[in-house]
Amino acid sequence: MKIALIHDWLNQIGGAEDVLETLVEMFPAAPIFTSIYWREKMPAHWRRWNIKTSFMDSLPLVHRFHQPYLFLYRLAFQSLDLSGFDIILSNKSGFCHGVRKPRGAAHICYCLTPTRYVWGFDEYAAREGWGATSRQILRPALQLLKQWDKAAASGVDHFIAISSEVQRRIARFYDRESIIIYPPVNTDQFRVADSVDDYFLCLGRLIPYKRVDLAVQACTELNLPLLVAGDGRDRTRLERMAGSTVKFLGRVPDADVPALVARCRAFIFPGLEDFGIAPVQAMAAGRPVIAFAGGGALDTVIESRTGRLFHEQTVQSLISVLKSFDPGQFDPQTIRAHALKFDRKVFETQLRDFINSVIRH
Repeated sequence: MKIALIHDWLNQIGGAEDVLETLVEMFPAAPIFTSIYWREKMPAHWRRWNIKTSFMDSLPLVHRFHQPYLFLYRLAFQSLDLSGFDIILSNKSGFCHGVRKPRGAAHICYCLTPTRYVWGFDEYAAREGWGATSRQILRPALQLLKQWDKAAASGVDHFIAISSEVQRRIARFYDRESIIIYPPVNTDQFRVADSVDDYFLCLGRLIPYKRVDLAVQACTELNLPLLVAGDGRDRTRLERMAGSTVKFLGRVPDADVPALVARCRAFIFPGLEDFGIAPVQAMAAGRPVIAFAGGGALDTVIESRTGRLFHEQTVQSLISVLKSFDPGQFDPQTIRAHALKFDRKVFETQLRDFINSVIRH
């Protein structure tokens, strides 16, 4: 069976690219079809991959500023030639599920989320700071994109969701059923530490929708030590609101992350994520997670067993949990055992079994 991997764009690193790394290792002979590829800025080992791009890859400044080309992605993916492939496996958060599959092929969509800036435009625009005028200009065109996005979803044979929240969105927006296979997490990189230091931890890209501002403000008000690891365009704003107990580490080398995570009192995860790999990594190190009760955290964080949940995405709601938080009530080995349910090996086994079942039928 010849497999083609489809990915939205290759000009940034995030959770979608972590999934792609695993898919490439699972299916090393499969080419990757994508809209654009910023070769110079992406990991060097990607240059060994068989990456095929669309016409968009030659457009001016598209690698650095791909958002203005929003309305071309539909045409880009429809233009890709997938002749000769038996299985089309799309790793989708944007429009890559809109490829034209060859006759007789099966299209399996690993859905990270229905296209966020189409179906959740107002929330997305608010997080990105778009003005009311820009929203009004784009709104009529977005209705057309919604129609196309749903029509493209009807061409998918099988949907796989990454969480219960994404499964609900697939049903709501696409009117399709799906199964859940959680994303791969490399839990082997994390171990329970012999001792814990006195700090809470946030780790990841510093962009508005991650809501690190809630952790910064809550720990500042309570005079609690917080380490913020990561970088991004929201860092300057966050530093302005931070008190003396909050320290910004910038981008931490990958080799140093496991020890940093394993020694924290708790990992704070205040954003609303489709899944959220970082909290699972923290739990693989035996550390409890304090998370907003929404999105993928509802699948991964068990209240009072592997962490605590705050139910409003506000500073005061997080403060109420931090005030009563006791790291001593959590057993690190119990937390780690729970995290192993999301291990990469589990993902690989479940995905291979599903693909084999599609081939058999």
